[in-house]
Amino acid sequence: MTDKGNQDGIKKAKRNWETERVEKLLSKRPERKESFVTGSNSKVNRLYTPVDIEDLDYLEDLGFPGEYPFTRGVQPTMYRGRFWTMRQYAGFATAEESNKRYKYLLEQGQTGLSVAFDLPTQIGYDSDHPLSEGEVGKVGVAIDSLKDMEILFDGIPLDKVSTSMTINAPAAVLLAMYIAVGEKQGVTSEKLNGTIQNDILKEYIARGTYIFPTQPSMRLITNIFEYCAKHVPKWNTISISGYHIREAGSTASQEVAFTLADGIAYVQAAINAGLEVDEFAPRLSFFFNSHNDLLEEVAKFRAARRLWAKIMKERFNAENPKSLMMRFHTQTGGSTLTAQQPDNNIVRVAIQTLAAVLGGTQSLHTNSRDEALALPNEESVRIALRTQQIVAYESGVAETVDPLAGCYYVEAMTDRIEKEAREYIEKIDELGGAPSAIDNGFIQKEIQDSAYMYQMEIEESKRVVVGVNKFQIEEQAAKGLLRVDPSVGQMQKTKLEELRRTRDNAKVNEGLAGLKEAAQGEQNLMPYIVEAVKNYATLGEVCGVLREVFGEYKQSIVL
Repeated sequence: MTDKGNQDGIKKAKRNWETERVEKLLSKRPERKESFVTGSNSKVNRLYTPVDIEDLDYLEDLGFPGEYPFTRGVQPTMYRGRFWTMRQYAGFATAEESNKRYKYLLEQGQTGLSVAFDLPTQIGYDSDHPLSEGEVGKVGVAIDSLKDMEILFDGIPLDKVSTSMTINAPAAVLLAMYIAVGEKQGVTSEKLNGTIQNDILKEYIARGTYIFPTQPSMRLITNIFEYCAKHVPKWNTISISGYHIREAGSTASQEVAFTLADGIAYVQAAINAGLEVDEFAPRLSFFFNSHNDLLEEVAKFRAARRLWAKIMKERFNAENPKSLMMRFHTQTGGSTLTAQQPDNNIVRVAIQTLAAVLGGTQSLHTNSRDEALALPNEESVRIALRTQQIVAYESGVAETVDPLAGCYYVEAMTDRIEKEAREYIEKIDELGGAPSAIDNGFIQKEIQDSAYMYQMEIEESKRVVVGVNKFQIEEQAAKGLLRVDPSVGQMQKTKLEELRRTRDNAKVNEGLAGLKEAAQGEQNLMPYIVEAVKNYATLGEVCGVLREVFGEYKQSIVL
């Protein structure tokens, strides 16, 4: 960034400054602590200068927004063209209740929907399954069949909104239901716009809502890639998620590395299945966490974008510029929210929102202040959405593209995170790729070690969490929390009884039999799943057939 002679002059001037100014001050007034680190425990220098980024080549390493390597953003004008999609993650109890919440959020200015499913739905069980008892509608909306999906999107035109669905193991089934709802509204699949998370590898790593073993799970994912390329071209077929990896306790560099390693595995699996990289890669998307260390998070997003572009170009020989673009959704850090003094979470979320926007996110969910205690109520959700709107319309940070570019500290961290992430990916390659690194516990162990260190720093007050280990106050029990009525489970059971009584069960059984036969072969399963759900086969019935053929994944224990 500067010539060699100027670099030498800066180095000399810095030494003089440290000797004549800093050391004298430190003898009178020491710094707050012996060493300073980022939120990920990486060392932070007292001062950053052009010397710290002396190897940075502007055109090679930064370039211009909308151009390779996309460090500065995936669009030439970014938020000067339009703001990121404000997509609040929501869903609870029944489809009727969640439909009301979606309409409320759209009325408040939300620009995209994001569906949270309850735990039984996430692991492919109907609400009347014995293992669903006590969990129906608790952490998201219960969706047992196309009937529920029809209610969920009643009055919401699917050709006018973009919908994200946080669903993984049974993603093919929920996508099939969404396609069927679109048809019932008169919206063809070619017009549907949205995303399914569909990232099973991170479930094995960090989250746990898996169903099937690795290989059949990868088959389902590549089946979705192939089907959507032909029939649902505007759909983002996967959201490769670092969010849950970070929630499990990873560092920023680990979040980038393990997420991109999973992405590499998905791309390779699709190529092995006979797909051309430029046929499906433009519809890949990513999902990242935004934590409290604002500048490290900005650097993380920039490093991830640059590294993915290089991977797609150099490793997979992608030629379409859209195949090289890392488009990503961001959610503010749920694990950073505290039950103590929950209003403090509003400030945390504002910082995390700034990081996501300064880092160039394409869409954003902001957590609500009371989510450490319960599902958010309407007032909390509104404040969370208003946080995005204030950053968009009042802060000024969206007026220029990549405003922190050239900051010595941010550029040095961007380089560091990219380097550390690349080293992890090389190690994972040596282990045989992400699935193998997951099966032998390498990735899980790395995250566990980072999470333990972070928690011990909080326990020992080496890391301050306001209201938790410093600045505590006496507090009364929180009021106005949203509680899901326990009767939701019985309501869903009643719906299922009615559905099974009134549908054409002969057609359902025929469709499930066809799906089973296809699963035993090598056909793409999406057409069979779409046909089954159109005839009102339930989620549990479809997943049950696949369980019979594929079996279930057994998690290895990592110590």
